[in-house]
Amino acid sequence: MITVEQKENLVNVAVMGEFTLADFKQFEQDALYKLKSPGELDLLFDLRGMISYTPDVAWEDIKFFSRQHNYDFDKIAIVTSNQWITWQAWLSRVFLNADIRAFDNYDEAKAWVNG
Repeated sequence: MITVEQKENLVNVAVMGEFTLADFKQFEQDALYKLKSPGELDLLFDLRGMISYTPDVAWEDIKFFSRQHNYDFDKIAIVTSNQWITWQAWLSRVFLNADIRAFDNYDEAKAWVNG
């Protein structure tokens, strides 16, 4: 399950439980809507409540970010204490022209993405 909050040039996403393809499609719809606005878009992903994700989400993530919108995002902040997700965020830098950073603290991530 996800919640999505949209503000000016920011899409703030919180994931709770399992992150499914339906959740990803909801995020994608909201992000595509915000991309119609002028300027680059920042993303804030709060993954502290995520327990797992389905393999199809991983594939959609790679396809969506690396092929279709690799120049549309300025900053991407990921909040997690999971080292695997932190490593994936680091690896995503290869495919995206965005400043991607992982944080343990939500307030620090929010301050960075808003600063």
